[in-house]
Amino acid sequence: MVERTLAILKPDCVRKKLIGEVTARIEKAGFNILGMKKIRLTQESAGEFYAVHKGKPFYDGLVEFMSSGSCVVMALEKENAVADFRTLIGATDPKEAAPGTIRKLYADNKGENIVHGSDSPENGEIEINFFFSSRELFAIE
Repeated sequence: MVERTLAILKPDCVRKKLIGEVTARIEKAGFNILGMKKIRLTQESAGEFYAVHKGKPFYDGLVEFMSSGSCVVMALEKENAVADFRTLIGATDPKEAAPGTIRKLYADNKGENIVHGSDSPENGEIEINFFFSSRELFAIE
């Protein structure tokens, strides 16, 4: 089934000038990019986006990190997009990520791990709608 997932190239990815490299890997893996833009999250918007983690030990650090620099958000689409994207990016902790995954190749640690991916098709739609209006999403023609 065709699904959508949100990808966020996090501030560490942008600082390391890996936007093109990571985007190329995403496209080579068969994902269609429906929308893509560079943004800068405020602490408030990062807190709102990651509200599901509020109260967890890593929440404050995550909000701080995600608002520390610009990000690139992408709405992606393909068959089994959520599971396939999570396989492509690898485990949250790059030390545990499979060889060849984006996090294994580029992430420094569990906190600064290059990329975000939605954890379910339902959350993919919610997360995409957080950053994009329907007028900003375009299917491959």
